[in-house]
Amino acid sequence: MKRIRKAVLPVAGLGTRFLPATKAVPKEMLCVVDRPVVQHVVDDARAAGIEHFVFVTGRNKAVIEDHFDIAYELNQTLESRGKTKELEALAKDQFAAGRTSFTRQQEPLGLGHAVWCAREIVGDEPFAVILPDMLSRGSMAQMIAAYEKHGGNIIAVEEVPPDQTHQYGIVSVGQEFGQTFEITGMVEKPPKGTAPSNYIISGRYILQPEIFDLLSTQERGAGNEIQLTDSMIRLMNDQPFFGMKYQGRTYDTGSKIGFLMANVAYALEREDLGPDFRRELEALLRQK
Repeated sequence: MKRIRKAVLPVAGLGTRFLPATKAVPKEMLCVVDRPVVQHVVDDARAAGIEHFVFVTGRNKAVIEDHFDIAYELNQTLESRGKTKELEALAKDQFAAGRTSFTRQQEPLGLGHAVWCAREIVGDEPFAVILPDMLSRGSMAQMIAAYEKHGGNIIAVEEVPPDQTHQYGIVSVGQEFGQTFEITGMVEKPPKGTAPSNYIISGRYILQPEIFDLLSTQERGAGNEIQLTDSMIRLMNDQPFFGMKYQGRTYDTGSKIGFLMANVAYALEREDLGPDFRRELEALLRQK
């Protein structure tokens, strides 16, 4: 069983829910405390053992590539000013040469199309797909542990109230294995009252490379886009899929409430910020 070395991050979205902030700044570069959202996601994946990151970008996303590159002028300025702590922080986040790749999705044709754009870089090996809007710390480590147990294809899932299932992709539950279970079916945004479970697909996947052949012939689905879920349903005819019940809390930074909650949660956990921030937050709430 080949181990998971590569992760595909679709970062070509327009971020329309955050206009005008995202008119010139990619939504993935909006900061949760003092680190861009995409950096938090990469940090989690690197800690889980991911070695190579494939960013599927679009127009006006070059700043993401710059963020993960060496900034010689900045380093020289920090060094000349004796900013050792800041230099060490930048060096810690720096990728080794050849550990990142960037490819362009010229048209907004959906998540399935974005993943398909990474096919030549991923090659013939299993890989992860990480939606950068979703901050789920520890999720990739849990995903890889599930993959090492079951093999096949893994989807991270979370429970939602039954009255919200029509907003998400939903999986059907087969045989259970503790934190994981066999997926027997998938449906994208089922009508109210028809969902096969309340487990939603939550933005983390481990997929076998055969998905690329299916995506290359996938007809457009919901939203007139090439949907990853549609090709996964086809792949289920030949390969097993397992759901991994994520143990933790996900923050959807693509929504305003999720973004704000992520900032609050991450700030409260910081030793250098948490105590003071908590006092200020409690004082603000008392005034309300």
